[in-house]
Amino acid sequence: MKKNKSSMSQLEEVLISGRFAITSELNPPDSADAEDVNRAAMILAGFCDGINAVDASGANCHMSSMSICALLTRVGYEPVYQISCRDRNRIAIQGDILGAAAMGVRNLLCITGDDVSAGDQPGAKPVFDFDSIQLLRTARMMRDERVFLSGRKITSELPLFLGAAANPFVPPYDWRPKRLAKKIAAGAQFIQTQYCFDIPRFKEYMRQVRNMGLHEQVYILVGVGPLRSYGAANFMRTKVPGITIPDEIMDRLKKTPKERQQEEGKNICIEILQQVREIEGVAGVHIMAYRQEELVAEIVQEAGLLPRIAQQPF
Repeated sequence: MKKNKSSMSQLEEVLISGRFAITSELNPPDSADAEDVNRAAMILAGFCDGINAVDASGANCHMSSMSICALLTRVGYEPVYQISCRDRNRIAIQGDILGAAAMGVRNLLCITGDDVSAGDQPGAKPVFDFDSIQLLRTARMMRDERVFLSGRKITSELPLFLGAAANPFVPPYDWRPKRLAKKIAAGAQFIQTQYCFDIPRFKEYMRQVRNMGLHEQVYILVGVGPLRSYGAANFMRTKVPGITIPDEIMDRLKKTPKERQQEEGKNICIEILQQVREIEGVAGVHIMAYRQEELVAEIVQEAGLLPRIAQQPF
């Protein structure tokens, strides 16, 4: 689909231009206070090309991704709308895509979503009417063919930039690039990966991606993030599905005095960022700084990634 520059998102423009892109996450508040969102966004906006509005990650309830996008677009920030398949059927999903586009949302990250058993309300009923690939196909059809799944016409444009998630760090490793290929075929234009702590594993993944020519078909943003402490790293390593943290990183944090572990975690993040930046086929990074949003600016600055196109509120 060809789009006018005026209909492109800022993130899409940055990636098409060949500049190294930066996205980050706005972790949703457990409140109904818009200022909680605005304060977090102000920290991130000057250093990122897009701000992910997280959609109940870990199957835990917070302010909704759609609502965060509404607040961000209201003041002129660039959101990435995360929409998962866990909680909505296809009717609700298609309606939400239309509503997001009407608010000015241009970036849509299509994810399957964590199972409810991972969250703090495991008795909730999951939906999973779609998976992420079916969601991508649906969003692409709505955008390119201007029809709903029923075949009924959509009466306006949907200038969407479609994304998906990838996790190169869990087996079966040889299957991961093939899964990426399926998401690209379904409509993914950009990818945000899971946290990258294992550089050798990621290099091998990217070697396979390049051999398949996938790096020329999609923009890959590598997930990076600062570890707050040895304890936090150990929790992520043992309790959060899909995250792999090598022994050498754990040992490095463990040997660091507790009062300096957050700083060391930030240093590790910067080192990983600088290494993945040199890997052919990497188009940017996705910085996940859970409850440490204030570190994003330091990471971007110390990694030498400034200047950015500042996002200014109206």
